Amino acid sequence: MAQMPPIPDRSEWPVGRAEQLEPLVRRVLAPNPSPYTFTGTQTYLVGAGKDVAVIDPGPYGMDDVVGSESQGHLDAILAAVGGAKVVAIVCTHTHRDHSPASRPLAEATGAPIIGCAPLTMEDDGPRADAAFDADYMPDRVLADGERISGDGWTLEAVATPGHTSNHLCYSVVESGALFTGDHVMGWSTSVVSPPDGDMAAYMASLQKLHDRSDRVLYPAHGPQIDNPRQLVRGMLGHRRQRERQILRLLEDGGPHAIPEFVSAMYKGLDPRLHGAAGRSVLAHLLDLERQGRVRVEDETWMIQA
Repeated sequence: MAQMPPIPDRSEWPVGRAEQLEPLVRRVLAPNPSPYTFTGTQTYLVGAGKDVAVIDPGPYGMDDVVGSESQGHLDAILAAVGGAKVVAIVCTHTHRDHSPASRPLAEATGAPIIGCAPLTMEDDGPRADAAFDADYMPDRVLADGERISGDGWTLEAVATPGHTSNHLCYSVVESGALFTGDHVMGWSTSVVSPPDGDMAAYMASLQKLHDRSDRVLYPAHGPQIDNPRQLVRGMLGHRRQRERQILRLLEDGGPHAIPEFVSAMYKGLDPRLHGAAGRSVLAHLLDLERQGRVRVEDETWMIQA
């Protein structure tokens, strides 16, 4: 996680307007910019014929996207659909900036909600928008490699646990595009927040994407990624570097509490992101603890003797 860049000019990131990214893919940006969502959640429409799939319909009724704004994003999705039929409402995971609008969209279109599994648990992390959507109830859960299809398009599920245990990416088989949700983003690294977020699983999922041959990545937040393997390789290196930092701090400076790690490792970080940085540090520490390299006493971490 790096210092948050300024949110770009809205003329470059228009809210509520369907933007054609390639023949089978359009994007509609939700009005929920924040230190964690960057310009906001990006809803994608797949298909150019008589039917479409909608990926990550976004927030609905959240504290920062309420009333007319929630309805406005839903209306923008429906306007982008136009005369086509929505045959699948697809969610990458169930954080509340991704899946709640699946329900009013299903009511408006009659389409099934398909994709990630439901996940309900308490989340004491720093992000109000990242609380889990307890009301999410899919009509069909996709396993790794399962497909859904429509007029001229096929989506294949790619299981990528780590950011959340139920996270799925989706590949457009015909074009080589991959929708990466929050697993890979072009503007920031993803927060991995225990107990559901798991660093070992996240690293394995990054390696899985690195070993693929996708042409372009479309994240839920931030710009598209035209150099997938290069970016993912850098993300793997970044996480390994963070692990080495933690071990050096413990070896050279003795026991540390998590706020001390954050102060030493994230110099200049926007204070609004300190809580999220602490969660990712905790995820690294729990992974190192499972490896038998560190231990914890009274919320203070130290090298395992």
